[in-house]
Amino acid sequence: MNIIGSPCKICSKATRKIFQAKILNKYDAFYVFCNHCGFLGVENAFWINEAYANPINEEDTGYVSRNLILARKTFLFLIKFFNKSDSFLDYAGGYGMFVRLMRDMGLNFYWDDKYTKNLFARGFEYEKSQPSVVTCFECFEHFLNPLEEIEKMLSISNNIFFSTSLYESYGKGEIPDMSWSYYGFSHGQHISFYSLKTLQYLADKYDLNLYSNGRDLHFLSRRKINRLKFRIVLRFGILPWDMLSRLILKSKTAEDSLSAAQKKDKNAE
Repeated sequence: MNIIGSPCKICSKATRKIFQAKILNKYDAFYVFCNHCGFLGVENAFWINEAYANPINEEDTGYVSRNLILARKTFLFLIKFFNKSDSFLDYAGGYGMFVRLMRDMGLNFYWDDKYTKNLFARGFEYEKSQPSVVTCFECFEHFLNPLEEIEKMLSISNNIFFSTSLYESYGKGEIPDMSWSYYGFSHGQHISFYSLKTLQYLADKYDLNLYSNGRDLHFLSRRKINRLKFRIVLRFGILPWDMLSRLILKSKTAEDSLSAAQKKDKNAE
């Protein structure tokens, strides 16, 4: 297929349609590719509201384990490159599990998500403070308008630590065929896909530095850090830092529970 598609959502250059797929087992969709910036995405995700009838889709069986692994890696990343007393924001934070885990490890994290109910981090919603870092995990592939979302995050902080699977990590640098599970045809929520080239384009566009493990974890920032140390930190992030964190910081679990109880008492007066 070599048909001209709609303008690229990242660089506005011409795209070409590369394949057609069945979404939610009933809608036909074209996927377009941009040679200029390497962006790959759905041309017109008109089904998106239906796809988000349940914000966390039932196929996402790795939700809990992913949050546990990301919490460990993020903890080590933040205490290595930032001040552990800083505040941080988890953008599009889902049910709040990640924020709760980070606060349990002693970091001052807050939650924000316009689509999902906060179940685990109630009382720690973002209220226009200036966090040092915005985290955003497994969301970039959901963005209908990626530039709009990225600019929202950059209005909050110039440091964005995020995850999304780069398509060249599957298929030896080529556009993945339709067997790539990350496309998520059956749930219809994944509509934007990136390569390292795409992320570098975004970094250049916003005058940022890009750091990446080349697969799924990335950091966009105004600051410069050691690239080797970044990769080492992510590799050692699989260690049980949720348990070791008590040697570095005091958990906020009990403190947050007391704060919640005091708020209830105050409201009851």
